[in-house]
Amino acid sequence: MELQVNELERDIIKEILNIGLARAADSFAVIAKDRVMLKVPDLQLMEPEKLLDIVRAYENSHTIIQSDIKGELNGSTLMLFSPMHVQQLSNVCLGMKVELGDSLNMMQESLLLEVSNIITGALVTQLANILKSNIYGSPPVAPKHDIAESLKSIFTEHPLFKPLVFTVITQFTNNSKMVELPLLLFFDTNTFIKILDIIRSYNFLTQ
Repeated sequence: MELQVNELERDIIKEILNIGLARAADSFAVIAKDRVMLKVPDLQLMEPEKLLDIVRAYENSHTIIQSDIKGELNGSTLMLFSPMHVQQLSNVCLGMKVELGDSLNMMQESLLLEVSNIITGALVTQLANILKSNIYGSPPVAPKHDIAESLKSIFTEHPLFKPLVFTVITQFTNNSKMVELPLLLFFDTNTFIKILDIIRSYNFLTQ
């Protein structure tokens, strides 16, 4: 299915996400104990196999936390934590001194789940309000198996699935150190069509 999206519509979608991310940043700042900045620098349509390749490229070196978006709109978020991210978050948020490459303990995994829950939850709440849709985020999980394979099953169940991927860079500073957390947000084709229908119904698109 070929989707046509003009630049104005892309800008509107980015702005909608930015509104949601601003709320997420405020919530995340409580845990990070410092200033938090979230932004949406990229938006692209891609084939499922390309998305799977991106996920596989991160899988061997990052801890991946997945949250699903359900309801009238369907999608998923993947937060990608490198060993350096885990080290810095453990230091800033838990007061733990850990070495790069140390195995993730239960407290650290809980922290990563909570960070993902805060950011995804705030984003979903704002999307629901702006798009006037009944959606909710499922509790985040840290898959212990091949996450690309679990995503592949989504594409099998939804053969028209062509994810719209937003690459979000989450940043926070602590003692002049910058931490960046990559976030992939993607929707299936039917959901993206619904989002386009909603924003195309806004009066300012016809002005």
